[in-house]
Amino acid sequence: MSSTFKYRLGSFGSLGGLAADLTAEHRAPGAGEEPGLRVHRDVWLTLPCGTHWRDAAWLSFGLSAHSADLASAHPGGLVVEVRALAFPLAHFRSEVAALAMDGWVRREFTLPDRGLRAVPDSGNGAWRFEWGSHADPFSDKP
Repeated sequence: MSSTFKYRLGSFGSLGGLAADLTAEHRAPGAGEEPGLRVHRDVWLTLPCGTHWRDAAWLSFGLSAHSADLASAHPGGLVVEVRALAFPLAHFRSEVAALAMDGWVRREFTLPDRGLRAVPDSGNGAWRFEWGSHADPFSDKP
């Protein structure tokens, strides 16, 4: 059964808010099935047709933050099927897809916070994204 996680972060000073609604479900893979994007061992991600590549990358990153725990809890494999990612253009950056996935996964599987978050950076007037112990997947820094 699908469930929707609504990520919301209100505006801060001159910064607009951030928002995305992620609707997804999970299941075990079928015998011999390779259902889409392999995120970690037997943890898979499927996306709706037409998903932008940056959103796909950030969704997989949000899932990968929990993939070791998910693989351990689901030794037969796990497929996370994203049914929809909806957002108001004025309150979205692709990184928010990772935060929405992180929130959905933590709620669905009762997993701990891995430190993925957005924080206001008043020094440069923008949102700064923090990835806990994980490196930004689009950074050249180790």
